[in-house]
Amino acid sequence: MSREHVDHRDIARFAEEKVNLPKEKATEYREQAQRLQDKLEKYLADHPDFSLKRMMLSGSLAKGTALRSLNDIDVAVYVSGSDAPGDIQGLLDYLAEKLRKAFPNFTADQVKPQTYSVTVSFLGSGLDVDVVPVLYSGEAQWRGNLMSQDDGSFLETSIPLHLEFAKKRKRASPTHYAQVVRLVKHWARLMKQERDNFRFKSFMIEMILAKLCDDGVDFSDYPEALQAFFTYIVKTELKERIVFKDNYAASKVDSLSDLVQIIDPVNPDNNVARLYTHQNVDVIIDSAMDAGDAIDGALHAPTKQLTVAYWQKVLGSSFQV
Repeated sequence: MSREHVDHRDIARFAEEKVNLPKEKATEYREQAQRLQDKLEKYLADHPDFSLKRMMLSGSLAKGTALRSLNDIDVAVYVSGSDAPGDIQGLLDYLAEKLRKAFPNFTADQVKPQTYSVTVSFLGSGLDVDVVPVLYSGEAQWRGNLMSQDDGSFLETSIPLHLEFAKKRKRASPTHYAQVVRLVKHWARLMKQERDNFRFKSFMIEMILAKLCDDGVDFSDYPEALQAFFTYIVKTELKERIVFKDNYAASKVDSLSDLVQIIDPVNPDNNVARLYTHQNVDVIIDSAMDAGDAIDGALHAPTKQLTVAYWQKVLGSSFQV
């Protein structure tokens, strides 16, 4: 493949300038989340029977896969299951009340229940922290029941195990695994803006890339890694079940009738793609086919102008060399 006009280094430079959350911003956001955690821990030291048991940074910021467009961060709060209401609205109102007690300096307007989380707003920075409750009953590895952002159902999870899952792939491909995740998430974000009915959860993208990483795909060459991702989608049509053995045997996963089966690496009973329809899948496949064709075109284009135009179909009009 020709790299005369655009090569791995050009994609890496674009990612650093246009895709990745700047390091100073990531540090600032982590520090703000840490201040929340420190305040809660101080409150817990004085109130050991308090029903909020632990706060953990989660989501893309914790995994190191956040995009430049990030404007809020995800934090999980473990709530004693014996004390908390069982219904969604009651639980969120309960969590908001407890957060206001733990953080008395926040005004009522800074702590607001949403559909599936409670948003804590920092007035100074304008940063929003989405606090998601995890019902906790003392299980090992901080396993508890997380409220799904898809439909509000409760699913068993472990934030530490999810973070370790991501770290394992990052250790297998230092720098590059996380960067390819960010590049594909950037592509998906563009597709959501451009195409009707396009939906592709970041977690599903991460799981597909984790599988490719486990299968030995070289993530250190970004054009090749991106093409491997799009080729996988087109070839399998997302009909191949994806299961990881980090935390349970593959035999733990039951037979499923779901169209797309990407199984949570922490919970064998949770198919993270269970809500995806034929229409959703068709749009993803068509988008991946177009992206793969564009990369092929870019790698064989005779001029720099044409090469850049092909890459812009994948990475957006901001891509320049």
